[in-house]
Amino acid sequence: MNDKLKDKNLDDLFEAVLCLENLEECYDFFEDLCTILELKALSQRFQVAKMLNERHVYSDIVNATGASTATISRVNRSINYGSDGYNVVFERMKNKNGK
Repeated sequence: MNDKLKDKNLDDLFEAVLCLENLEECYDFFEDLCTILELKALSQRFQVAKMLNERHVYSDIVNATGASTATISRVNRSINYGSDGYNVVFERMKNKNGK
């Protein structure tokens, strides 16, 4: 992660997320933490990332998610030049689901 972002507040937030044990706890925590629009935006970016990882083209991603091409480009840049966070999660999800 970018050193400019690292601080005690983010550490506390991420530690809290790591304490969650199941989907229901995630729903409860994130509903308390975020607005509906924030959650929708985060989930949309994650769906875009999943589709990019599966090699979908931009037009298919726009149609499936409603994301703008700017959002898709931003997510694609994170996948290709970011901190590999998406790739870590995708690999772990694949291993967990046996796919």
